[in-house]
Amino acid sequence: MRPKLIKVTLVKSLFGQLANIANSARGLGLRRIGHTVVVADTPSNRGMVDTASHLLAVESVSPAEKH
Repeated sequence: MRPKLIKVTLVKSLFGQLANIANSARGLGLRRIGHTVVVADTPSNRGMVDTASHLLAVESVSPAEKH
């Protein structure tokens, strides 16, 4: 069975955010506003998404739609 995926987009700036929030966004692989990454839907990734949720747009992706 393939892992579930989520598509995460940074929609607001990391400037002025607490270090743990900015590090969570960077840990997901997000670098700049508008940058989108597809990551596995694991508890650790969900925790990072929850930490920076006010800066992110998140949507579920099927493995076939990865690219």
